[in-house]
Amino acid sequence: MRQEHKWGDLLAQRRAGILLPIRSLPEGPGNGDLGHTAEHFIDFAASCGWSVWQVLPIGPPDASGSPYLAKSSCAGDPALIGLDHLVELGWIDDFQPNLGDPEQARIHRLERLSAAYAGFRKQADPEWMRRFAEFCNHCAWLEDFALFSVIEDLQACTSWISWPQPLRDHEPAALCAIRENHAVRLDEIRFEQFVFATQWKALCEYAHQKKLFLMGDLPMFVAHHSADVWANRSLFRLDEKGLPTVVAGVPPDYFSADGQRWGNPLYDWDRIADDKFQWWIERVGVQLARFDALRLDHFRGLEACWEIPAEAGTARDGHWIKVPGTDLLSALAATFGALPLIAEDLGVITPEVIDLREQFGLPGMRVLQFAFDGFPDNPHLPHNHVPHTVVYTGTHDNPPTAAWSASIDPETQLRLREYCGRESESIGRILILAALASVAKLAVIPLQDWLGMGAESRINTPGTTSGNWRWRFNWSVIPEDLMARSRHWLGLFGR
Repeated sequence: MRQEHKWGDLLAQRRAGILLPIRSLPEGPGNGDLGHTAEHFIDFAASCGWSVWQVLPIGPPDASGSPYLAKSSCAGDPALIGLDHLVELGWIDDFQPNLGDPEQARIHRLERLSAAYAGFRKQADPEWMRRFAEFCNHCAWLEDFALFSVIEDLQACTSWISWPQPLRDHEPAALCAIRENHAVRLDEIRFEQFVFATQWKALCEYAHQKKLFLMGDLPMFVAHHSADVWANRSLFRLDEKGLPTVVAGVPPDYFSADGQRWGNPLYDWDRIADDKFQWWIERVGVQLARFDALRLDHFRGLEACWEIPAEAGTARDGHWIKVPGTDLLSALAATFGALPLIAEDLGVITPEVIDLREQFGLPGMRVLQFAFDGFPDNPHLPHNHVPHTVVYTGTHDNPPTAAWSASIDPETQLRLREYCGRESESIGRILILAALASVAKLAVIPLQDWLGMGAESRINTPGTTSGNWRWRFNWSVIPEDLMARSRHWLGLFGR
């Protein structure tokens, strides 16, 4: 079924957006969530004049916390459920809001969600029960995710390729036994996803009341240890035991001299095409129902992927393979109409990648931290921007601009200041103003850059697996003049 979206409205005028993961909100136990603080942030963003809130993927992350290695490409992260809303519904009595220790917070959230399920079963009225049943009946991905989650717990979180063979191979009799023996836990997981979906819908409606668009992030690849791969092995390039034969990554680039070996299994595009891209259509449809627009991570992977032999230690040993991106995007457009996608077209970009993006009218990305290498034809320099583009000071993979500016050499600093015509202001402010002045219809600024924060607030360092995805802001660090300053600057540049 074709769906109507507001992408045309979003890029119909010049706008400013804010980049902040849901988990980086303050006040929830262990991480930010969909509670009242998220509504408070929407109020704050609207007061600053920002009309787009871009977040990172919202699925259940892996053990390192990476939202790009989620256990499901469709499920919501239960840790993002606002416990304060559950108290208001009477399904739990209370919770501890300021737990900082990640493990304590994780255990506390699990306990509170289990208690909420019991409270729901005991107290919810027939309308809530009807809505829950309707949700379960209409989520094609839900049952596999619930089964995957229960088996993962039973197998002490080991990779699904290490599970007993009948469970590893998704055999119906083995799964029937899981359903019979763990019916309550399966229903709890369904309940968690129902609550997540309910809270997300309410947050979207609140954002739209405040004239704020929500932009999501769709990873190009999925994690090997995920319900997606476990339940759909034929769509991925795996051996008979389920191990990847080749994995995804990128060649050496700005971020890494050895490239990046992500380790995600690559798609079997022939099988996916034979199925008329139904798995992709369902996956994208779930996210388009949640967001007004999606950033398509690693867009160049729809033209060609960097294929790395599974046994290779680094990405240097990879090579490019062609991908049927035109056929996939055509199938998505036939289903959803105009595609509200931003192409993350960073890295090694060829004319073929540009042609694919332009064929479907997708805006690309420009990042100012990449702009000042001394070459006037650098596409990230503002004089090379075009309106149908999204400009960033930096992304979640970049250091905050204050930290970046402290790391660049004096020659680059001088070049940047000369280009922007500003001698005395901080480079963080200079790049914000340059982004807002760009002809790009949408300028997205990470919250850390508005706050002038340094390396301590970095979200992710590509090529590393520890110390990422943890930063949270506190309301006390918001400058008193930020709302007025932001509105003034947005007014200057017609945003």
